[in-house]
Amino acid sequence: MGFLFARSSGYSFVALALLACVLLAPCQAAKAGLSTKFYAKTCPGVDTIVRSVVAQAVAKEPRMGASIIRLFFHDCFVNGCDASILLDDTPTFTGEKNAGANINSVRGYEVIDAIKSQVEAACKGVVSCADIVALASRDAVNLLGGPTWNVQLGRKDSRTASGTAANANLPGPASSGASLVAAFAGKGLSAREMTALSGAHTVGRARCLMFRGRIYGEANINATFAAALRQTCPQSGGGDGNLAPFDDQTPDAFDNAYFKNLVAQRGLLHSDQELFNGGSQDALVRKYAGNAGMFAGDFAKAMVKMGGLMPAAGTPTEVRLNCRKVN
Repeated sequence: MGFLFARSSGYSFVALALLACVLLAPCQAAKAGLSTKFYAKTCPGVDTIVRSVVAQAVAKEPRMGASIIRLFFHDCFVNGCDASILLDDTPTFTGEKNAGANINSVRGYEVIDAIKSQVEAACKGVVSCADIVALASRDAVNLLGGPTWNVQLGRKDSRTASGTAANANLPGPASSGASLVAAFAGKGLSAREMTALSGAHTVGRARCLMFRGRIYGEANINATFAAALRQTCPQSGGGDGNLAPFDDQTPDAFDNAYFKNLVAQRGLLHSDQELFNGGSQDALVRKYAGNAGMFAGDFAKAMVKMGGLMPAAGTPTEVRLNCRKVN
């Protein structure tokens, strides 16, 4: 499978990214029995179905691509990549959808539902919701102009979820650089992988509530950038849900502009700018800002590695027929 591009960008995402992901698949994935060929016989059309639905969603609303990528992060960071984030609350069960980092923020559930419906029609009871999310996030990146990679498959869906775990494990917009490094290290991900994965903020939007403190109270921010954001995000009197792009240069293109913005002190969230603020990741941010191919390769490898995060041994799992509820 070669590299595919959604747009002509003026820089090249090198094929090394894909090759590295094939040759350097993470130990977590191997231990979990994941394989890029897991559905080769049982549901050979799953890749085509997933990409088709994601392509329709992104064409309708480019921001949805970023939302699907984020959905994958928020799933994997809480007890592994097990589709636990997709479970709806019930009268006797409080899941992850309404955790602080997810409520009124995580989107894309309906896209996963649409994919699942088509996949079930083709291969009933075979493909897990967790694998659908992993495939959809890869396709979202690529459809927005970023790299592609071979996705390790064979995950199962958890029969439980934890709002408490979501609140405890998901880094927030006020996170320091040190706390980000620690949070990712807790998942077996290096500081370099953390910085690469943070580059997903080259697409998507954030609510005023998440960046108000930065644009009114921090000094390490470009003055023109802050002034423009204040037009969108008043200091008081409402506007919490008003949106601004993480990358105001190419907001719907998966490129390395996020890192260029950080060097220019144009990071939207406090946690974004922490990656370039006199700390351990400054040199890497400069490298990514000047080398789109290096960022693409590191991002693809880190996505495969994060996708290898599995639920704890003994966690009850299944292949859900409806991603929103247990069988």
